Amino acid sequence: MGYRNLNECVEDLERGGRLRRIEVPVDPDLEIGAIQRRAYAAEGPALLFTRVKGCRFPMLGNLFGTLDRTRYIFRDTLETIRCLVDLKLSPASAWKEPRGLLKAPLGALHLLPKRVKDGPILAHATTLDQLPQLKSWPKDGGAFVTLPQVYSESEARPGLRSSNLGMYRVQISGGQYQPNREAGLHYQIHRGIGIHHAEALKRGVPLRVNIFVGGPPSLTVAAVMPLPEGMPEISFAGLLGGHRIPVVSPPGALPIPAEADFCISGTVDPARTLPEGPFGDHLGYYSLEHEFPVLRVDKVYHRPGAIWPFTTVGRPPQEDTSFGAFIHELTGKLIPDVLPGVHAVHAVDAAGVHPLLLAIGSERYVPYAEGRKPQELLTLGNAILGQGQLSLAKYLFIAAREDCPGLDIHDIAAFFRHVLERVDWRRDLHFQTCTTADTLDYSGSGLNEGSKVVVAAAGPARRELPREIPGDLRLPEGFSNPQLVLPGVLALEGPSSTSPRHLQDEGLEAFCRFFADTDPINAFPLLLVVDDSEFVARTLNNFLWTVFTRSDPARDLYGVGSELVNKHWGCSGALVIDARSKPHLAPPLIDDPAVEKRVDELGAPGGPLHGII
Repeated sequence: MGYRNLNECVEDLERGGRLRRIEVPVDPDLEIGAIQRRAYAAEGPALLFTRVKGCRFPMLGNLFGTLDRTRYIFRDTLETIRCLVDLKLSPASAWKEPRGLLKAPLGALHLLPKRVKDGPILAHATTLDQLPQLKSWPKDGGAFVTLPQVYSESEARPGLRSSNLGMYRVQISGGQYQPNREAGLHYQIHRGIGIHHAEALKRGVPLRVNIFVGGPPSLTVAAVMPLPEGMPEISFAGLLGGHRIPVVSPPGALPIPAEADFCISGTVDPARTLPEGPFGDHLGYYSLEHEFPVLRVDKVYHRPGAIWPFTTVGRPPQEDTSFGAFIHELTGKLIPDVLPGVHAVHAVDAAGVHPLLLAIGSERYVPYAEGRKPQELLTLGNAILGQGQLSLAKYLFIAAREDCPGLDIHDIAAFFRHVLERVDWRRDLHFQTCTTADTLDYSGSGLNEGSKVVVAAAGPARRELPREIPGDLRLPEGFSNPQLVLPGVLALEGPSSTSPRHLQDEGLEAFCRFFADTDPINAFPLLLVVDDSEFVARTLNNFLWTVFTRSDPARDLYGVGSELVNKHWGCSGALVIDARSKPHLAPPLIDDPAVEKRVDELGAPGGPLHGII
């Protein structure tokens, strides 16, 4: 049942033709990351790089590169997990499938980690500079661990039951870190390790941390699972892996999975932070240098035959997209149980996940009313924004299931059409200002700071959306090249933005004043002001990425005929989103041309990557 370690997984995938060995020298500085991104884009196999320049450890990339391969890796346990989910949602219906009732308790037995006296992980020791020095993007500040499993425990309630296992990037070289003695620990807001760190700081003691790399693949997935409070990720790893996770505890140290490939063990210095980054991140931009905790490294362990798994992130979709899809398969059915009245939530990967949520809920507050309008949807919207990592959402569009029972949360174009046909911009925009935001999102008022908006639409359609640009469309000077993005959505090019991040743009205010309520442009309920309208209109993903990563609701939403009534902002004409690049935004990720040329050569006929990329 399941893989006990990463070597078993690699051997099985190779036997089945799902993994290829790359036995030519490859450079972990930019080249290997570029190869992995190309392999992901081509839906290629997992890749085991056996000759990594400057390093004796092989590197494993694209392991979770397709949803099909991810399902295959966990094929032995998926039915058990589905049975447990169904049992939680409807205990009575589980009796209709007695086999499921038998699987459930057997699966639950795997939740409890198993303490052992020794394990392969303790066989060898090394140093940070001997690990693969992976640098994914040209402006990265050093080498990073990109699939770390960061383990910590509560200082108030030590032990596995109060542990946290999260995926927080770790910088192992560069910057101001002492070589081989220090590493940067970057964790975003609303992460479980933050609670443990706060407890340690309150007690004035260092926070002990172990960083696992490799081991059974279930540990990697568990580290990114949005689990409920009280369920340790290491327990879920046992459930997903089909066996109890054996853990070994060196004297005075935290537990380590006995079958892990690597473990970096140390303590977070309570008195120091250092600049961490830059790092090319999953929104498609660099996260810049900021002060983050420093890990004082005590020991670096590795098992015999250790393999270093890695990924690279960038503008989605990337390999972490498969993580998200797999997690939705496992947990999506639980949404109505966690948030009663909410039927589906979609964190849109193409928009960087946190910037954009789509949701479907019930609107039942006044079922006898002559016309439906958003009421319960507003309650549900607040509940969604108060739930775990969903609280980091910046834009939340929520629609009523009663208006269209067949509305599909994953048909994004159809969802936007449904909302834009019904929305009333005078009533249906609900802002939260001066609040927390995703650490990686630079569109707001500062690091971890920004705003949110809930767009709630319910009731009958109030407009027909235009599907072509009218010939009599007029634009003020400086605005040009209108392009139809979706029905009812028009992109325009505007002058370059130079406004400070704390002020709205006078040019956009004047743009909105240029139009009367009767102007033909108001037939389009949503206008986008961008740098390159043809790029935004070219694909749905370009629209989602550009608009929702480059705008902050409170600063960048404008409207034709806008007004403030009882502190509620709205507009009678078109809503305008300023999605231009701005001085305070982080730079986008751009591939190194020389590296891309080398990768092209590896993929040419006769090259080791031919047929993969």
